[in-house]
Amino acid sequence: MATSRTDPLTLEVVELIGTVVARYYEEYEQAAAQHALTGAQARVLGLLSLEPLPMRRIAQKLKCEPSNITGIVDRLEARGLVERRPAPDDRRVKLAVPTEEGRAVARRLRESLDFAREPLGELTEVERALLRDLLKRMLGAEPA
Repeated sequence: MATSRTDPLTLEVVELIGTVVARYYEEYEQAAAQHALTGAQARVLGLLSLEPLPMRRIAQKLKCEPSNITGIVDRLEARGLVERRPAPDDRRVKLAVPTEEGRAVARRLRESLDFAREPLGELTEVERALLRDLLKRMLGAEPA
């Protein structure tokens, strides 16, 4: 028997997910502001701290227009947090690469995001793995 999308449990889960997302974004914006960054700038810098990326790939990962990413990278570059470099395998492609200062800011930003970590710390490793697998399943990905 299929579960109705308007049953009380489903509605409660949807409301809880919305609350978690809203709190995460609120804290993320506050943490970014402490580093004189917008939330979008902080997200781009965080992404680049994992790996250098071309603008188009950043836009795909953040699900936004490449022209928006160009402006964000311009502002990060003006602050000395990011630089553009030719891709080693195709010099026509420019990669956005965090500078040493950019990596340090991204690290401090990650360390200041307690909201996402603290509640997860209350869960056991098995519970965290179950939550991860359920979220992946909700997004259509295969669990680990």
